[in-house]
Amino acid sequence: MKTGMFTCGHQRLPLEQAFKDAHELGYDGIEIWGGRPHAFAPDLKAGDIHHLKELARVYQLPIIGYTPETNGYPYNMMIGSDRMRRESLDMIMLAMDMAKEMNAGFTLISAAHAGYLATPDQIWPRLVDNLQQLVRHAEDIGMELLLEPLTPYESNVVCSANDVLRVLDAVPSPHLNSMVDICAPFVQGEPIMSYFDKLGDRLRHVHIVDSDGASDSHYIPGEGKIPLAALMQDIQQRGYQGYCTIELVTMYMNEPRLHAALALERFKALLAK
Repeated sequence: MKTGMFTCGHQRLPLEQAFKDAHELGYDGIEIWGGRPHAFAPDLKAGDIHHLKELARVYQLPIIGYTPETNGYPYNMMIGSDRMRRESLDMIMLAMDMAKEMNAGFTLISAAHAGYLATPDQIWPRLVDNLQQLVRHAEDIGMELLLEPLTPYESNVVCSANDVLRVLDAVPSPHLNSMVDICAPFVQGEPIMSYFDKLGDRLRHVHIVDSDGASDSHYIPGEGKIPLAALMQDIQQRGYQGYCTIELVTMYMNEPRLHAALALERFKALLAK
């Protein structure tokens, strides 16, 4: 099973530091966070894409995927006016273009919170229309789009495996698939392996973290309550051969290299059990 580093945890350091650490620590690939100052899609379009591609070449790290920031700051396709939605969709399409140019395996997005006053009759048509537009662009440029379910602390739109199934049925395309950040099912009492059972080969990527079971906080493996050793055995027995990105986001930004090293060490120990 291949391991990935998510660059979000290095956002207070130059992007090259994330590549350097991932290479030296022994990660198999890197997942690019699409926020400033690292890899914001408009900045990439303005010329920064060349630097990013050179880093991938120098450090010999495949770019697993590109994850633009779509959870509301400032882009969220699920909330606000039509103009705000249009800007969010345009940004995601640009992100897909940049993902294509950097040779990323996929572009990963989420359906963030639609607002407390939004009703299901408002949320669902907006979601489907958004994804239809994004999938048309993904098909046009040959990019795989992955929709990530979020925890209920982050969103009221797509939070479960059943939500994903409903989306994939409404917007059928081989260019739209999904993944699982294992925190999301764990905090809402949903079996993590149900994603593998229900999505099958439509589950294309995994984010590995630990969780306290009561928030959307992402912990280093071994610091939370998920029975990770048994879970990783189940995932391996299921034959999953894709990447597992160890998704340390903002909790460990003060020492990203040290925590990335510890997280990888613990993850590899889980695989060896």
